[in-house]
Amino acid sequence: MLPYAKGQPFPDKLKIRQKYKGVFMVTKTPDHYHMMKTLRTDLVRFMMSYKFALKEINTKINILKEEFQYVHDYNPIEHVKSRVKSPESLLNKLQRKGLEISIDSIQRNIRDIAGVRITCSFVSDIYEIKNMLESQKDITVLECRDYIQHPKPNGYQSLHLIVQIPIFMSDREELVPVEIQIRTIAMDFWASLEHKIYYKYNKEIPQRIVNELKEAADTAARLDRKMETIHKEMIQLKELAAEEESNSQTPFQHETLQILVTNKFNKI
Repeated sequence: MLPYAKGQPFPDKLKIRQKYKGVFMVTKTPDHYHMMKTLRTDLVRFMMSYKFALKEINTKINILKEEFQYVHDYNPIEHVKSRVKSPESLLNKLQRKGLEISIDSIQRNIRDIAGVRITCSFVSDIYEIKNMLESQKDITVLECRDYIQHPKPNGYQSLHLIVQIPIFMSDREELVPVEIQIRTIAMDFWASLEHKIYYKYNKEIPQRIVNELKEAADTAARLDRKMETIHKEMIQLKELAAEEESNSQTPFQHETLQILVTNKFNKI
C-alpha cells in the first residue's frame, strides 16, 4: 500500500525517482506516478515490435555477410552491434525535449528506438552494404544522412540510414523504423572516443580538446583514404595475377577432343 492518498502531492521525501520494474521515473504526485506506471506497461508492449524488427534486420545482415563470404571470398562486415533503447531512456528523452509523454509522441518524435551499427574495413564497403540493404524488397529507406561526404563540424563521419521493415505479429502486420549506422573501424574508434570524452566533461568539452578531436578526425579520414587506395591496388594485383595464370595455361582445342573421341571408338 502506498503511503499517500490518491490525488494528493507526494511528501517531500517521496518526490524522487520512483522505481517500477527496474525503470526509474521522476514523479511528483500519485496521479502522475500511476500515469507513468501505466505508460511504462504500454511502452514495454509497444517496444516488442522494435525488438522483433531488430531481429529481422540482424538476420538479413548475417545472411548478406555469409553470402558475400562464400561468393566473393571476402567479408566487408567486421562487426555488428545492435540495441533497443530502454523505456527509461525514451521517457527521459521526451521529458528533456518538453514533448508529450505518450506512445504516439514516441512514434512521432523518436526514430532511433531500434538501432544497428555495422563496422567495415573500407569506405567502399559502406556503400556496398548500403546498396545490398536497399535492394531488399521488404526494406524501405526512409532517410539517408551521409556524414562521410558531408562530415559534421566536429569531424564525425558515418552513414546513417532510417529504414522501415515489416514484422508480422499474431494479429497484425506492423511497419517498424530501424536506424542503421555504417562506418569504418577508424570512424568507429574516433566516435567512441569522442562519446567518452563528451560525457566525461558533462557535455562541455574544453575548446583545446575540441580542436584536437577535429584534428584526430581528419587524421582518421586520411587513414581511411590511404587504406582504400591500398585495398584497390591489392584487388588489381590479384586480378592481374589471375589473368596471367589463365593466359599461361594451354587452351583445350576442339580438334584435340575430336582425336580423343575417334581413338576411343577405334578401340571398341
